[in-house]
Amino acid sequence: QVQLVESGGGLVQAGGSLRLSCAASGRTFSRYAMSWFRQAPGEERIFVAGIRWNDGRTYEADSVKGRFTISRDNAENTVYLQMNSLKPEDTAVYYCAARVSVTIRTMPDDYPYWGQGTQVTVSS
Repeated sequence: QVQLVESGGGLVQAGGSLRLSCAASGRTFSRYAMSWFRQAPGEERIFVAGIRWNDGRTYEADSVKGRFTISRDNAENTVYLQMNSLKPEDTAVYYCAARVSVTIRTMPDDYPYWGQGTQVTVSS
């Protein structure tokens, strides 16, 4: 059974940085795509960034391109989201998600496995 556990959220001032971690277990993830989504109060869950576990190819949403970087550590079975130049509009619960495919998708319904989420709050 796939388990995803996020950590690293918190409160940060605008312009600051945070690094989120997603520890994955229960499978060999070489043929998985892993992604980060976020959901602000009263809003839909939206795609932030994704990575193909086999070759490390990444894809980021336009809203975070140049500020957020997704990466993975094969030895630790962990996916990271480095978030720089944070803005108040980045405030949300951030979720790690996995799908059994090397194709990164941007719709939440394409991901069967989810973590519990971690809160990121950016103050102005």
